[in-house]
Amino acid sequence: MDLDFERCYRAVDSRDQRFDGWFYTGVTSTGIYCRPSCPAITPKRENIRFFPSAAAAQEAGLRACRRCRPDATPGSPHWDVRADVVGRAMRLIADGVVDRSGVPGLAAQLGYTERHLHRMLRTELGAGPLALARAQRAQTARTLIETTDLGMAEIAFAAGFGSVRQFNDTVREVYAVAPSELRAVRSRRTNPAGPGTITVRLAYRPPLHVGALLDFLAPRALPGVDEVRAGTYHRGLRLPHGTGEASLTPTDRHVEATLRLSDLRDLAPAVARCRRLLDLDADPTAVDAVLATDPALAAVVTAEPGVRVPRAVDGFEVAVRAVIGQQVSVASARTTLTRLLNELPTLADRSDGVSGLHAFPSAEEVRNAPDSAFRMPAARRETLRRLAGAVAAGELDLEPGGDRKETRQRLLALSGIGAWTADYITLRALGDPDVFLPTDVAVRRGAAALGLPSAPDTLHTYADRWRPWRSYAVSRLWRAA
Repeated sequence: MDLDFERCYRAVDSRDQRFDGWFYTGVTSTGIYCRPSCPAITPKRENIRFFPSAAAAQEAGLRACRRCRPDATPGSPHWDVRADVVGRAMRLIADGVVDRSGVPGLAAQLGYTERHLHRMLRTELGAGPLALARAQRAQTARTLIETTDLGMAEIAFAAGFGSVRQFNDTVREVYAVAPSELRAVRSRRTNPAGPGTITVRLAYRPPLHVGALLDFLAPRALPGVDEVRAGTYHRGLRLPHGTGEASLTPTDRHVEATLRLSDLRDLAPAVARCRRLLDLDADPTAVDAVLATDPALAAVVTAEPGVRVPRAVDGFEVAVRAVIGQQVSVASARTTLTRLLNELPTLADRSDGVSGLHAFPSAEEVRNAPDSAFRMPAARRETLRRLAGAVAAGELDLEPGGDRKETRQRLLALSGIGAWTADYITLRALGDPDVFLPTDVAVRRGAAALGLPSAPDTLHTYADRWRPWRSYAVSRLWRAA
C-alpha cells in the first residue's frame, strides 16, 4: 500500500478517526505504534513511521499503545473493496483460516503457492500471512484475558496459539507486559453470564445509521434463527469449531457484541462475521461523498448519513434466501423459509443458546431434506438442491474469501439462478460494494420515489455515476421504497 507521508501525518496531527484501521503510526522514539486518532501529543516528523498493518508495526519491533489500543480499530475498508488475492486473503485471515489450516491451507484455498502468497502480502502489508494471523491472535488473547476468568493456558489455545510459551512471548512482545499484568489492570466489569459468554466492543467509523440496518433485518428474521428485540439483533451462528449465538447492540462509537460460544476458539471468526454482517469496516464518509454528488440522492444522504449494506454471517443462508425470494415479497419469502426450517428433521433438537436460537441449516441438511420439506414449486426446490449440493461439495464458495467473479459465473451456471439472484448473493454474501440490481422491484420503486428512471436498462446506465459504491446506492433505494 502506498502511504503518502504528508497525508498520513496530517491525519495524525488532526487525530482524524476516519483513518483508524487504514494505517498505523509507529513512534520510533517511544517504541510504540498507535492508531491515527491517538490522543497523545503528535510526535515529531523525524520520529514517525507509517505502517499498512499492525503486523508490520510489530515486525518492526514496536508494541501496541496502551492508551489508544490500535489493535481494536475497525478493519481497513480497503479489503472490502478489493476482490483480488490480497483482499481475499485478508478476509480469510480475519475469519481464522490460518489458525485452523495454517499458511498452506490459506494458500491452497486461494490457489497460489505459499511463497507467492507471502510475497504479495509482504509487498502490500509489510508482513506475511503468519505475522498477520499472529497479530490477530494477540488481539483475541487480550480480549479473553480482559473479559474472562479463563486460565492462561485455556486462553492460549482458544486464541489459536500452538503453545503457552508462544502465547506468553507474543503478548510480551506486542503489549510489553506479561499476560498476568494485562489481567491485573483490566476493567472491573467482567462477563457474568457464564462460561463461553464474552462481551466485546466492535468499533466502526461513524456515522452508523442503526435504523437502516435493523429496518432491513427485522422483517427478514426467521423464528429460531434470528430476531430483533428492543434495539438488539440476536442470531444463531455456525462456526468452524461449533455453534454460537450473538447479540448485537449498536451504541455510540461501537457495537456491543455478546457472544455465547460452544468453543472459545471461535471468538475471532465470530467477531469477523458479526463485523461483516453489519458492514462495520466500511468508510461511510467516502461512500456518502460519492453518492451525495448526485442531486437525486443528496437529500437522503444528508438526512441519513452512514447507511450500510446489510451483509451476512453465512453465505449459504443468503443464497437460500435469494432463491426463495425470487419474484415474491419479503413476507412471502419469510413464510416459505419458516416452513422449510420447521420441516427439517434435525432443527427442532438443536437450540444452542440461552435464547433458543440456532444456526441456519447447513448445505448438507438442505440437500438431504425430504421433498415434503420444500413447500414451493418443484423447479425452485430443485434449484435449492443443486445450490446446496454445489456448496456441500466445495464447488461453490459463498464466503467473503471466495473469488467474486468466479463465484458469480458458477452461480449463473446453475439452472434456476439468474442475474438478480447471483448479484444479490454477490452483494450480501461476498460483500461486493459495487453491485447494482436494476431489475429489483424495490430498487425500481425507490428510484421512482426519488425521481430517477425506473426502467431497468435506463436505471442500470444511470447507476454508473455511483461507482464504486453501487451496493450502497441499492441500500438507499431500498429505504426510499
